[in-house]
Amino acid sequence: MTRLSVALPTPPDVIDVLCALPRPPAPRVIWARPEQLMVKLRPLGHVDPGLVDPLVEALQDELAGASPVTCTLGPRTCRLAGQWLAVPVTGVDELGAAVFAATVGIVPVTHPQPFRADVVVARGRAPAGLAGVPVEATWVADTVVLVADRSAPGRPRFERVGEVGLRPS
Repeated sequence: MTRLSVALPTPPDVIDVLCALPRPPAPRVIWARPEQLMVKLRPLGHVDPGLVDPLVEALQDELAGASPVTCTLGPRTCRLAGQWLAVPVTGVDELGAAVFAATVGIVPVTHPQPFRADVVVARGRAPAGLAGVPVEATWVADTVVLVADRSAPGRPRFERVGEVGLRPS
């Protein structure tokens, strides 16, 4: 089983903005490394590797003719579930719904949650005082990726196992 997500890659200039956020030392807070900074449209969980090709095909079919999307980061950091520190991303709701529609028949939802686009910048027990830092950036996303998380403790490792370009037909 491989942990998979459907995501939007974050361009280098936006990663620079995110990495410039204050990162004060805090117990039980793990700050994200640049390679972890992505917009997950749908975390799929642990998935049989044999489903990678069907997932990519379903995404290609569903997103055929979909246009690139303008992503807006901000306006400030927030806490998720009282633990993680994230930055909201707007402009991707329709794309997120399309990704969900494409993948739900292959990887059923086991823990329903409302869709929320963000970039997680810290995991663990982020203190409430870390939230509220202003941050903003805008970019155009023209690719949706299927990402395999092959990380080990202290060693994040993500591999693109599929990619779908966003171009109107």
